[in-house]
Amino acid sequence: MSKYYIQLFSPHGLVRYHNPEIGRDSDTGGQVKYVLELIEALSSHEDIRKVDLFTRRISDRRVSPSYAENIETISESARIVRIKCGGQSYKKKESLWNYLDEFVDNTIRFIKEEDDIPDLFHGHYADGNYIARLLSKFYRVPFLATGHSLGMSKQRMLLEEGMKLQKINSAFKMDKRIQEEELTLKNAHSVITSTNFEILSQYKGYKELDKDKMVVIPPGINDRLFYPYYRQQMPSFELSIEQEQALHAITSEIERFLFDPNKPLILSIGRPDKRKNFETIIEAYGRDKELQTMANLAIFAGVRKDIGKMPEDEQTILTNLLLLMDKYDLYGKLAIPKKNDPNLEIPEIYRLAARKKGVFINATPGENFGLTLVEAAACGLPVIASPTGGPKEILETCENGILTDVTKPRSIAKAVKDIIADSTKWDQYSNKGIQGVSAHYSWSAHVEKYMDVVSNTIDHNKLSKGKSAVHKSIGNKLTHARYFLVTDLDGTLISETMPNDFTELEAWLDECGDDVVFGIATGRNQDLTRQAMNEFNFPDPDLVICSAGSELFYTKDFVPDDGWMHHISYRWNREKLERVMGASPKLKMQEKDAQWEFKLSYYVQEDFSQDDLANIYHLLDQNNLKVNVLLTDNLYLDFLPYRASKGNALKYLSYKWNVSLHQFITSGNGGNDKDMILGKTKGIVVANHSPEMEELRNKKDVYFAKQPLVSGIMEGIRHHIEK
Repeated sequence: MSKYYIQLFSPHGLVRYHNPEIGRDSDTGGQVKYVLELIEALSSHEDIRKVDLFTRRISDRRVSPSYAENIETISESARIVRIKCGGQSYKKKESLWNYLDEFVDNTIRFIKEEDDIPDLFHGHYADGNYIARLLSKFYRVPFLATGHSLGMSKQRMLLEEGMKLQKINSAFKMDKRIQEEELTLKNAHSVITSTNFEILSQYKGYKELDKDKMVVIPPGINDRLFYPYYRQQMPSFELSIEQEQALHAITSEIERFLFDPNKPLILSIGRPDKRKNFETIIEAYGRDKELQTMANLAIFAGVRKDIGKMPEDEQTILTNLLLLMDKYDLYGKLAIPKKNDPNLEIPEIYRLAARKKGVFINATPGENFGLTLVEAAACGLPVIASPTGGPKEILETCENGILTDVTKPRSIAKAVKDIIADSTKWDQYSNKGIQGVSAHYSWSAHVEKYMDVVSNTIDHNKLSKGKSAVHKSIGNKLTHARYFLVTDLDGTLISETMPNDFTELEAWLDECGDDVVFGIATGRNQDLTRQAMNEFNFPDPDLVICSAGSELFYTKDFVPDDGWMHHISYRWNREKLERVMGASPKLKMQEKDAQWEFKLSYYVQEDFSQDDLANIYHLLDQNNLKVNVLLTDNLYLDFLPYRASKGNALKYLSYKWNVSLHQFITSGNGGNDKDMILGKTKGIVVANHSPEMEELRNKKDVYFAKQPLVSGIMEGIRHHIEK
């Protein structure tokens, strides 16, 4: 069996394998823990050759220098790869959407440098799925998706809390996120979920939902960290020094809050998030005097130093918890520690509560999964959770606790007392939890199911590729090609008035095979370019630059390069530009099919002069409009974004696919071809060129052919390659 190379994508948060800061903030929570444990589990599977976890490189004095390391080695077959994207400072995930195309481009460069194309991409959360989807498109490699949390669910929750839709979109980029989640559902080969509940409720409302693509694979737990509380008492068991220190630290941290630390311990752990429902747990405990005499309560609500310096929503949650402690006078009974280490201390917290015959509460209603429930169960701690969502499936599988209405304090209090007051029931729940997690929620079980999906997906993709040459990977070709031939279309490759013969070009392209990428660059838009391809039947292009350099596609299927569109949108204001040009008397708007979002095109009058062109530049300067102006044959005037042109598209391709501009051979015949012929490329000007091209004569690496059209292109190719 083939050994697979898998790339995982989790671009946001602070991601590192050694001493991960899980719970440091809302972006460094369960998803980060999930992908770190997944990569470790995958790396030990016999069918995995290599697995890389791609995340964002961060160089920011507010965080550890370890997040600036380009590569962190986990094992011989596993690495964390950090990609530059959106500057160097640490950013919240919502602010990264505008930079994800940069992440894609730099990942492509990394793949080329490594000369190792993966067998499968796996995205995590909407941003990771965006990256995986685009890479899948370029390399014709399948991709898996894991949503973790979904935009529609969060949007519904925020609307119910009274937030306006406009503010939601502004704060959380929710419209972009939901749009990407739809595209993920449409394009992913499989979508991995933790529970059936996630499929039925969280994905409800998505138009592209295909239940045949959905695969339930519950996440596992690290059984080296989360093991039964009684194991430490076994004669053969030895605690490491680090574990001893963690146990001592966490015991001291909890017990310093408590008058009688020997009582059973009610425990809850999570981020300071309203959905965690910590306030209701304190309400349940604070209102029930009997429960207070029976047990202590500990709430671990993330990591904090100074509440006043935390994000506003976290400030509110933590302040409310402290106010409730005061309201019910719970001093000496309630512990709200300020910090914990996720690797060493969190498991010891669960085991400490289990040794005290306590109980764990997950009070999040309708949670997708409920990983803390599985962790607690693995340590032998009985649990209480909501009768909806993932927790319901976990407790029904493991039979290790009570499902109750976690929105009602009385229900929580009753469930706690039912467990801690009955030692037989406590032992039953504890033992069943340990057994259930071992059977159903281990990472080894997860990876076995995961690898079944991977092998089936990759095998199916290979069969699909074999059926049609269309499925050939353009990414692979662009990565390994020796030359890039990019030619203008009208008047260079084809002509309405002269004979068109592509025989010599086709033979050369066939002979070169994957060594040459063939591209066309035209002022035509996408539709008119397709029309020319059908009418003239020239060789199928690998690259298509349309609308004078403002559109970039791959293959004859016109696969768009989303990164290019984002790149050229900088400082582009089409509406204002059209309004300003309306005052110029010598311009007439071209037909609708000549226009598009990033191109504004006009005809100019016969007497249009250099003075008129100077006046247009003056108008642009007056109105602070920075654009590219292309005048062709003194007939056509195109306005493009400042970053858009045929030449700039080639520079972008050079950067994205990590190829030298010296590898590009370009050909043209008119003014809007100048910037792709000049520079570091090897230029060809065909014999039937416009007068304005004469100024390029004698320029370095620009060859003026004696033949027109394709014959001139081939003449120039021979000159540049053979010289």
